[in-house]
Amino acid sequence: MSQLKSYPPSDEFVAAANIKSRQEYDTLYTQAQEDAAAFWGSLAEKQLSWFKPFTQTLDWQAPFAKWFVGGKINVSYNCLDRHLETDRKDKPALIFEGEPGDERIITYAELHRLVCRLATVLKNLGYQAGDRAVIYMPMIPELAISLLACARLGITHSVVFGGFSAEALKARTLDLDAQLVITADGGWRRGKEVRLKDAVDESLHDCPNVRHVLTYKRTNSAIAMKDGRDVWWHEQDASLDATRESTQAAETCPAVELDSEHPLFVLYTSGTTGKPKGILHTTAGYLLGAQMTMKWVFDLQEKDIYWCTADIGWVTGHSYVVYGPLAAGATSVIYEGAPDFPAFDRLWDIVERRKVSVFYTSPTAIRALIRQGNHWPEAHNLSSLRLLGSVGEPINPAAWEWYHSVIGGNRCPIVDTWWQTETGSIMISPLPGVVTLKPGSATLPLPGVVVDIVDAHGRPAGNNREGFLIIKQPWPSMIRNIWGDPERFKEQYWSRVPGAYFTGDAARRDDEGFYWVLGRVDDVMNVSGHRLSTMEVESALVHHKAVAEAAVVGKPHEITGQAVCAFVTLKKGDWDKASLEKELRQWIAHEIGPFARPDEIRFTEALPKTRSGKIMRRLLREIVTNNAVAGDVTTLEDLSVLSHLAALHDED
Repeated sequence: MSQLKSYPPSDEFVAAANIKSRQEYDTLYTQAQEDAAAFWGSLAEKQLSWFKPFTQTLDWQAPFAKWFVGGKINVSYNCLDRHLETDRKDKPALIFEGEPGDERIITYAELHRLVCRLATVLKNLGYQAGDRAVIYMPMIPELAISLLACARLGITHSVVFGGFSAEALKARTLDLDAQLVITADGGWRRGKEVRLKDAVDESLHDCPNVRHVLTYKRTNSAIAMKDGRDVWWHEQDASLDATRESTQAAETCPAVELDSEHPLFVLYTSGTTGKPKGILHTTAGYLLGAQMTMKWVFDLQEKDIYWCTADIGWVTGHSYVVYGPLAAGATSVIYEGAPDFPAFDRLWDIVERRKVSVFYTSPTAIRALIRQGNHWPEAHNLSSLRLLGSVGEPINPAAWEWYHSVIGGNRCPIVDTWWQTETGSIMISPLPGVVTLKPGSATLPLPGVVVDIVDAHGRPAGNNREGFLIIKQPWPSMIRNIWGDPERFKEQYWSRVPGAYFTGDAARRDDEGFYWVLGRVDDVMNVSGHRLSTMEVESALVHHKAVAEAAVVGKPHEITGQAVCAFVTLKKGDWDKASLEKELRQWIAHEIGPFARPDEIRFTEALPKTRSGKIMRRLLREIVTNNAVAGDVTTLEDLSVLSHLAALHDED
């Protein structure tokens, strides 16, 4: 492929950075590698606020871990109460932008008050530590408040993305055996109401153990309320103010002292079977991972206005919209709606008005915005930005370069982060004041993270330096279990390479030791004996001037074993698709090699994506192989995309 540029950190950025040199990074990394227990134990003691100190850093009964054994702690306390005795008391904790144009700025003191009031409401309804709640809400401050109130009482919570269907919601409610659902009448998306309470009502026909549905009034639309089960948030909140004493008690609701391994949340991810997996994260270790990576990766400064565009319904929203930023004392922006409504500059308008300094989004969003043209971001003053981030899947070099030049003005480092729902926090990423950036590379593992690349037999990849990415030792924010299914947990993550966590991702390591994540193991093709990552072909396609986005899968071929099939969306323009198809085939041959030339290119207006923006290549493989889709599709954003792609197959 074409030679890529590299970007060392600027002297100006390094001068103000928290970690300023490769030597500092190497020292931290070596300390963690030589004595991981001492490294993480020291950070936990200094960075977290404990009710009772822990007596053992790690109890590792592979593959089950207990971190900071014997300690008593509370996540909500660490995100709120401890800041109230500092200058952060009156600092904005959340800046909210509603899609219709409403806005709120909530300080740490005010957020503490609101969280305490909701926690009191939940206590009055009879909920306590060990109970379980499903949260199904739009991206509004009350979603974050709900997480923090549940954490305050020790109620294990599971956030279900507000775009999921009633069936998907029911499956998660039943698997968690939740007693409480927290929701809203609806939310706003592209100018239309997304009716949430209706979906909750439909989902609960077969969920007899749900005792209450607490409903926040967001859209003021008419909804059904079931007597004895459904209660209004605002009515329950108003009841707290019967007397001055009751108001004071509600607004100072103490955080419950919880065991370090108390189940904090369960987050469901899709699987190849019909049943989603409930990824369990616990309290202290998860919080330490989220807080430390906020500081290391985003080089957090006290005056930063930080914006992660992820929905809180995904792990990125848990770790880098709510828990990580608030534990670190940051100001976190929350936006309710779509990035292209009412126009394609909605994100850049918010960046300009709010003077966002750290911006963290997905490659999918970046590519979608590239497609609309540079004039949208160029119409705004983005000079407040000092650091950019990428999350969700590997970012192709062409999108990286656009992000760096057009959005970052060639001055902002980009932290290309690799991690998973299961890891809880970022594992591989540049430290922006330290590492020379290479477009498309997640660069180096963070301190305390020991990764390697192995072959199909679990042996070190050696000179090939390409294979399966594994994590060789436990880390605090790691998955603890699959909810209710420990055998599946052991089989899926710990059986492939004995003693190591199998990430399911392919990767390669270059001569400098930098890691390049190539995508899921299933996203590596074998064409005539050549191992070829889908990301490599996709990156080359998107590097072409006509291509906005591409997804590549392997399809069975009687001669080559597998052949390359590319699904391509085009930038706006008058393209001759027949001639462009030939041109793109030749382009790939030139950029990668003749063996990588696509056997088939299908032009489409949209690709099948999860609601978090990841392309579901599994579905594309099924379409090109069987012209049918099986397994769990509850995370798919738009089901109509599948029928369109199948129709393309029928036309061939």
